[in-house]
Amino acid sequence: MSTGRRAFLAAAAAVPLLSAPARAAGFDPRPGSDGVGDPLFPTLGNGGYQVDHYDLTFDFTPVTYDFTASVTLRARATQDLSAFNLDTDGHTIDAVTVEERPARTALSLGKSGQELTVTPAVPLHKGSAFATTVRYHGNGKAPRAGLTGWRFGTDGGFASAVQSSRADTFLPCNDTPSDKATWTFHISAPEGYVAAANGELTGKDRRADGSTVWHFALRERMPTELLGIAVVKGTYLYGSSHTGLPLRHIVPQGREDFYAPIVDRTPDHLAWLEAKFGRYPFSVYGLHIYDGYTDALENSTLTLMGTNWFKPDAAGHPTYENTMVHELTHQWFGDSVTPHDWQQAWLNEGPAVYYAALYAEERGWSRMVDKMKATYGKLDAIRASDGPPGLPKALGGTNIYDGGALVLYALRMRVGEKVFDRVMGLWPRRFKDRTVTSEDFIRHAVDVTGDRRIDPFLRAWLFGAENPPMPGHPEWSTG
Repeated sequence: MSTGRRAFLAAAAAVPLLSAPARAAGFDPRPGSDGVGDPLFPTLGNGGYQVDHYDLTFDFTPVTYDFTASVTLRARATQDLSAFNLDTDGHTIDAVTVEERPARTALSLGKSGQELTVTPAVPLHKGSAFATTVRYHGNGKAPRAGLTGWRFGTDGGFASAVQSSRADTFLPCNDTPSDKATWTFHISAPEGYVAAANGELTGKDRRADGSTVWHFALRERMPTELLGIAVVKGTYLYGSSHTGLPLRHIVPQGREDFYAPIVDRTPDHLAWLEAKFGRYPFSVYGLHIYDGYTDALENSTLTLMGTNWFKPDAAGHPTYENTMVHELTHQWFGDSVTPHDWQQAWLNEGPAVYYAALYAEERGWSRMVDKMKATYGKLDAIRASDGPPGLPKALGGTNIYDGGALVLYALRMRVGEKVFDRVMGLWPRRFKDRTVTSEDFIRHAVDVTGDRRIDPFLRAWLFGAENPPMPGHPEWSTG
């Protein structure tokens, strides 16, 4: 052995080589969970990562309902990850990459759809940023393992209505309200159709086949359950609020003259609500009115409503405005400030019902006190069957809608109108872009009122098996 070789080995011996276990010390990659433990939907969402941004490309063919698509999720690992899941349902997965390297995948049946398990070529370290791209295709009318979010109109197009567990029928995603992200969209529409999505229209590209790719950006964070994409035979109507907020609405082609005066009520609705909650929390707003949908849904920045809504009541009042106000209220309560899980849904629906009722009362169409008294009379039985407002056994019940509004009415009667208005007005400003729980609301109400007795008061109303006495109305009963 040469002198130089002996010197090299001696120097190397001075710095011991790390064994494989030593090199891996502190790094323990394991699969992320296939759910986040939502009390009502335990298998919704996935553990091990948080999404920062979705970039969705969606190429849709009307009438046949075929589509090809790709989505890139930019995320952060919240643990050392050997594999992670995406919620998906009804798609054919063509290819998956993690950090531009092919990943192994497995598709299995979940309780609310399907689970796509992704195994990266290289495990991910906790705290690391990574990009996952999924290329896939399918058909809007193909069978799904769970509920579908596709809504089809007479025009051969579609609109998305995905609350609460149906975003996975449009894209592989982390389908839980606790994981909010920013979004960009690139949606193709053939000649004669328009595309729509959450956020601002940032550009359009004409393709050789005559179709157009529409580009949208939502810069505020949104959970998957508020996804609002569409390809329809519609017309864009534009305007602005009294403070200059851009407004864009999509109405059915050929019905522009009928719907223009209806959507033109939006600036007044915005002004009425901004006086209560402060500046509208997004950069654009509008209505999408579509005959393929019969309900109303607060998709972020683009409320979806069926054409069936817009008829006056028996007295000739345009009471459909109550629903417009209800959904617009959600842009603050639910869209900007989002429940952390679905058992907190009264935080969405209670304010929306309450302020729609207040709007109707101020216009002389109905009385708030009558609505609240009727709700009080039936809520005990609903508490027993469906759970109290703050602990519902399922979504969609009177307990979280009218019952949630009754909780707010009781708080107003307890603390007075001025203090109540401060509680509600500061809530969406304090928690903008965040996810929240009932516990957050209770602490917030105590902080604003300065009254610790509000804590047990709200707990009784939210979680109790029976209605507490209504302040100011001791005569109200559930009999």
